[in-house]
Amino acid sequence: MPPEKSAYALARYSRSPDSIRDSIEWVRTHDSRSFLESYYFQYGHASIADLGHTVVCFEGISELAATEIEAEPLWDGQAKSSRYQDFSRSGFVTPPELSAADAEAYRATGEALLAAYSKVNELALACLSERYPRPEEMKPGAYRRHIAARAFDVARYLLFWGVPTNVGQVTSIRTLEKQIRRLKVSEYQEVRELSQELAGACAAEPDCRWDVNAAAEPVAPTLARHADPDEHSARSREDLRLWARQNLTAREAAPPPRVDLLRPTHVPSDIVATLLYPVTDRPFRELYELACGWSQGRRGEVIDVALGSRTQRDALLDNFRGGLYAYDLAIDIGAYRDLHRHRRCQQFRQDYSGNLGFDTPRLVSEAGASDIYESAMAGALDTMHRLAAPGAHYLLPFGARSRFLFKMDFAEAEYIARLRSGVKGHFSYREIAWEMKCKMEQLEPELGRLIEATPPWVEDPLKR
Repeated sequence: MPPEKSAYALARYSRSPDSIRDSIEWVRTHDSRSFLESYYFQYGHASIADLGHTVVCFEGISELAATEIEAEPLWDGQAKSSRYQDFSRSGFVTPPELSAADAEAYRATGEALLAAYSKVNELALACLSERYPRPEEMKPGAYRRHIAARAFDVARYLLFWGVPTNVGQVTSIRTLEKQIRRLKVSEYQEVRELSQELAGACAAEPDCRWDVNAAAEPVAPTLARHADPDEHSARSREDLRLWARQNLTAREAAPPPRVDLLRPTHVPSDIVATLLYPVTDRPFRELYELACGWSQGRRGEVIDVALGSRTQRDALLDNFRGGLYAYDLAIDIGAYRDLHRHRRCQQFRQDYSGNLGFDTPRLVSEAGASDIYESAMAGALDTMHRLAAPGAHYLLPFGARSRFLFKMDFAEAEYIARLRSGVKGHFSYREIAWEMKCKMEQLEPELGRLIEATPPWVEDPLKR
């Protein structure tokens, strides 16, 4: 059934003595659009839209756009893995907001990154093949796939936000509406254009149909009509950015730890720090301690600024949500790209700046690829700093560091540390997951001992 009709049928089923078969027959002869107009959009019975689901696929989009698309807590989907793709011939997305001159510099640097990616991958593959010869019991095809995946793990540090990918998602039409509204106010033109295309797809018949002979109907036409831009979140972010610029004094920034763990106990200060985190370049700990030292009135001022543009239709910003633990991560983009997929937590990021340097895998030097790697990374960051934002962000390599805040309960911290530290994973997020466990052991010894994570020095390159 089309998602809106499914939602109508299940909503009626919950409100009448009829069987589901009778409810479906009822929907066949009644207008689901009129029902949703009244009960979902007019009366605010939002849970009705959780009862209809749809599948949407995004093809040939940038990795940056994919990450923006996936930033929904109630989201299920898969993005194309960089481990199983050779990007040396894939090309890349050029952000439409760049001027002609900037676009030329962007393309030249992107091509240099992909050339370095190809060369580093070749050298890493040769080094790994020599270091880990094929066991007799392993088939040659399986061996080549394992070694190639590990070589791509090293070379992927030279990929950047502009490389193309595909994303497939399954969401309720309620989540889809939130997603469209959020994407419509993105700072990135590519993402805003995708939001318009997504709304248009909801108003049209599905592109891919299981039964090509069956009559088709629009996917979610009522939703498409009502998914207006989420102006509150965009305005709130800019208002908070201005407040921070005017009220936070300059300070000398210390090098950030890769993983910092806090257990905020003062809820208003936690909320204020979370509101300010995405619009500054400051560590969460610093913001939280600042807020704890402020008066109630000053904290209230920040909260009032955040809510100044809120209307009756707008829910509280996700910054008001939280978890018992706050992990502030200064990590490479590639690690974030993988950890970003964990949904049972609240995630916030600071602006991509390229100011935190980049990580270098140990195997780069061992494979004799240091000069190639470091030259390409330094060149990319130098060009990025000369280009206009936000288009410049597309040139940020996966190996470059940025800052992200993950707020979660202990169960999610245990799950991430246990799952992502396993020997099958990428060594970058394995190290982060291990540090997450260690930080929890320091903060909560009674709980940290329960996390059965695998140390990063335990390796099995031939296991996937």
